[in-house]
Amino acid sequence: MNGQTDHITGGTTAGGGTGEGGGTRGGADTGTGRQAIVRAARRAFAFRPYAEVTLRAIAADAGVSPSLIVKHFGTKERLFNTVADFGPAADALLAAPPACLGRHLVLALLSSRREQQSDPLLRVVFSLGKDDERTLLKERFDAQFTRRLAALLPGAEAGLRAELIAAQILGLGVTLSLYRTGAAGRTTDERLADLYAPGLQRLITPA
Repeated sequence: MNGQTDHITGGTTAGGGTGEGGGTRGGADTGTGRQAIVRAARRAFAFRPYAEVTLRAIAADAGVSPSLIVKHFGTKERLFNTVADFGPAADALLAAPPACLGRHLVLALLSSRREQQSDPLLRVVFSLGKDDERTLLKERFDAQFTRRLAALLPGAEAGLRAELIAAQILGLGVTLSLYRTGAAGRTTDERLADLYAPGLQRLITPA
């Protein structure tokens, strides 16, 4: 959580946005600070037990005042429920028929990372809590993304294939966060889709 942002050159590179371990303080959301708050809350709730997270600490990470968090979200519980909701991300990622879903998944993920300046799914990787609210991140990810994906897949072993697809999408997010300044970060979205989507598509529509 170093507060640094990725650099986007030409608007088509894959490095747009940070992973859940990175982030910005305001970014393109300088008018309201809402997205900066959400990014900071994602990091806080993924890495620490719910009881240890404070609105003051989230505000400091986001570069806003605690009162602004109250204005936008009201309470810590409501802010957590926003962070734990993967529905909007799933809507965008799964908005394509199975025949072309692999490429769509890659391009939609890259677009979301750039627009939100964070990965829409990666926070679930860090939700390691067993006895607190962080378990809801895993449960909601499974219900809102993985099981919904499985319902779209034709053929046998849809549940297994959906889990493997989810793993590959999460892995792509981890890779892009790890190599923000490497070759992956300098490659265009279309080229990344050319290389990565065929493997996803083989799981989506197996021969």
